[in-house]
Amino acid sequence: MPELGKYATEVMAAYGASLLLLAGLVLLTLRKGRRARAELAKIEAQRRG
Repeated sequence: MPELGKYATEVMAAYGASLLLLAGLVLLTLRKGRRARAELAKIEAQRRG
């Protein structure tokens, strides 16, 4: 790891926050995709009768 000097804490905090936000976005996207697929399956089942 490169030497970050006196700003190491701030830089690492920014990296940590970025990773947490990206992980949250991925989880929300996956959850929303599952919900949309379930809704589509429900609509298709209703159309089939």
